[in-house]
Amino acid sequence: MTAALPRSGSDREALREKGQFWTPPWVADAMVSYVIRTGASEFLDPAVGAGAFVTAAIRESERAGRSVALHGCELHSEVLDQAAAAGVPRRVLDAVRIADFVLDPPTRRFAAIAANPPYIRHHRIPASTKAALRELGRSVLGRPLDGRAGYHVYFLIRALRLLAPGGRLAFIMPADTCEGVFAPILWRWIAANYRLDGVVTFAPDATPFPGVDTNAVIFLIENSSPTSSLQWIVCQSPENDGLRDVLEDVPSASSVAGIEVIERSREEAVQTGLSRPLTPGLADDPKLGEYAAVLRGIATGANEFFHLTADRVRELAIPHEFLIRAVGRTRDVPGAEIVEDDLRSLEAVGRPTYLFSANEKDPERLPASVRAYVERGEAQGFHERALIRVRRPWYRAEHRDPPPLLFAYLGRRNARFIRNRAGVVPLTGFLCVYPHSTDPLHHEALWHVLSASATPDRLASVGKSYGGGAIKVEPRALERLPLDQGAIRQAGLPLPERQLAIAPA
Repeated sequence: MTAALPRSGSDREALREKGQFWTPPWVADAMVSYVIRTGASEFLDPAVGAGAFVTAAIRESERAGRSVALHGCELHSEVLDQAAAAGVPRRVLDAVRIADFVLDPPTRRFAAIAANPPYIRHHRIPASTKAALRELGRSVLGRPLDGRAGYHVYFLIRALRLLAPGGRLAFIMPADTCEGVFAPILWRWIAANYRLDGVVTFAPDATPFPGVDTNAVIFLIENSSPTSSLQWIVCQSPENDGLRDVLEDVPSASSVAGIEVIERSREEAVQTGLSRPLTPGLADDPKLGEYAAVLRGIATGANEFFHLTADRVRELAIPHEFLIRAVGRTRDVPGAEIVEDDLRSLEAVGRPTYLFSANEKDPERLPASVRAYVERGEAQGFHERALIRVRRPWYRAEHRDPPPLLFAYLGRRNARFIRNRAGVVPLTGFLCVYPHSTDPLHHEALWHVLSASATPDRLASVGKSYGGGAIKVEPRALERLPLDQGAIRQAGLPLPERQLAIAPA
């Protein structure tokens, strides 16, 4: 069986709704090899899907020369037809339990569990289900997880609770499992109660899911006493059968062709983020938050209403006091700065550069052209949208002072800091960076520090990683960005007081 990728936009959307992205054999075999290595006589796949792990368990049990009883759960019975087509015996599929593994779990434990749990992000989870998941987090971890944890996170929690003493678990999951805001609570609980044997990461060219916008990570966990170190494994080439050899004996694994094995402190790896490489020394460097505050760009709730082109502004005859210069897409600002000429160039090709915003609560007091535009927006139902209906008045956009610096935060699209010489406000494609100092020379110096060659690698230490090497950095995370001390000195910025106390003479 090979990895099944969606053939069209509608196919991809259907998979996203179910969170289904099938695991290729070279990965499934390696994961199953790890979990049955200790002699387990039973194997559970809690998300059978097209049968990647069940077929891997059949292959691996034959290779090991012993019988392994197969068990499975699956929410969507129709996908089992794909498993049958792939050669999974009907007797095995007939025994698959059709149920929600998280909310209606099996009543017994298993010595070997491997899965690619459904990747259903939080905004696709119904409110009633979210409440049940929140209670599960509270009952197991002692406190609920942040509401942005996806369904896959609760699959991991439930599976660990069903792992027999001495049993092993291998889950392949998106990197946000150890990078999201909920991750510290989750991994402190795991590290305190289980042995974290290893973590497998993949170079962008080696991803098991090409064309899918997630950065996959394999977690290898045993239900035994925690140890102080783990093996951090980097798969650098695709379809690498050497991964199975490495995972067969993770605690004593060594590097093979195309796969690097690094021993790391468990405490350090969990703190850094298990998907991220070791970054020695960065913890002591000054942080961006010591020089600036970071806010997200403006969320309009309806860019088609609020973000206007110059031609549209003229057509609607909206006075300039109801308009703010604004940019929305990172590709509209391809360079390291934005100036007035850039706005004129955007206007020439029909890109929106004005943000509509009116603060007058009484529409009758608005100029006729503005009142007509507001009424047109209400006729189209913009005022009923979730993000907009809480505003008073609804047609007033969020406020941001023009930030001296912008940050284009999607790494695959050239993550960079931008000098805002045009005085624009950004929409959510950017973050706003507000230096604590009001001195323009300080702004220029900070921009040079943030544009240093060392910065892109440092962004990976605080960002969330996605497919193809993309990195997304949230505002609070960007404030934790460690800055290069050499670049700080070269730009003439002062070191923070805590750094002055330890800086070399």
